[in-house]
Amino acid sequence: MKNLFLLITLTCFVFSCQQAPPDKNGTKDTMAAPTPAIDYPDDLDKVFDNHGSIAKWKNRKVLTFEIVKENGNQKITTDLNNRRERIEDGKATSGFDGKNYWLMADSTYEGNVKFATNLMFYFYAMPFVLADDGIHYTKVEDLNFEDMNYPGYRISYDDGVGLSPKDEYFIHYHPETYEMAWLGYTVTFKSGEKSERISWIRYNDWKNFDGFKLPASLSWYKTENNLPTELRNTRKFAGIKVAAEASPEGTFKMPEGAKVVD
Repeated sequence: MKNLFLLITLTCFVFSCQQAPPDKNGTKDTMAAPTPAIDYPDDLDKVFDNHGSIAKWKNRKVLTFEIVKENGNQKITTDLNNRRERIEDGKATSGFDGKNYWLMADSTYEGNVKFATNLMFYFYAMPFVLADDGIHYTKVEDLNFEDMNYPGYRISYDDGVGLSPKDEYFIHYHPETYEMAWLGYTVTFKSGEKSERISWIRYNDWKNFDGFKLPASLSWYKTENNLPTELRNTRKFAGIKVAAEASPEGTFKMPEGAKVVD
């Protein structure tokens, strides 16, 4: 896992941020898998259920979404079973085929393919990615913002999980609705060392897509003393789809002309 992190042009975006229910109408999903055997905290189970349920999510195959940009959207397609990915933005195409990271771009490309792969997927696919294997949950103090207290948990990982196992995440949710409200995160990809610096994303623009409550936009906040203060910028999304069918053969395969990235 990329742990809870830019994309080709998102690298600059995140660093500019100073940081790098089921449907309640009674609809039953006949394709739902058995409840996973992972022992999640009861509160987080309620959060997962509010957003569509872990059982349903684990039965889906592919997540596709676009990051809205003035000069053309960036499309991200991710295999939910093994995190293979393809990122396209018109200027460059990159991805992970399950074995190799690859890139097809001209010499002006300055991004980091490994860092970009699964990065925005991880932010976007909240809270479901916080049910991955190898995760530890620790109750933390409520996050207070605009006179509202949001309960939460710290997320840490076993050694060897993903490229950045020392990353940490902090999920905070509405105390009555159990809708996810905030994500705090640290970035350790470049240094490899544990970081004490927490960045914050606000999740307050949820919409229903294919039976799951997913964000229509994400808002990064300025921070002071590791707490969110005021809005810095917002990213909007389009073309969201959570598919029960696998992607066509070759979707994640390195295209002719691309190069393997070390």
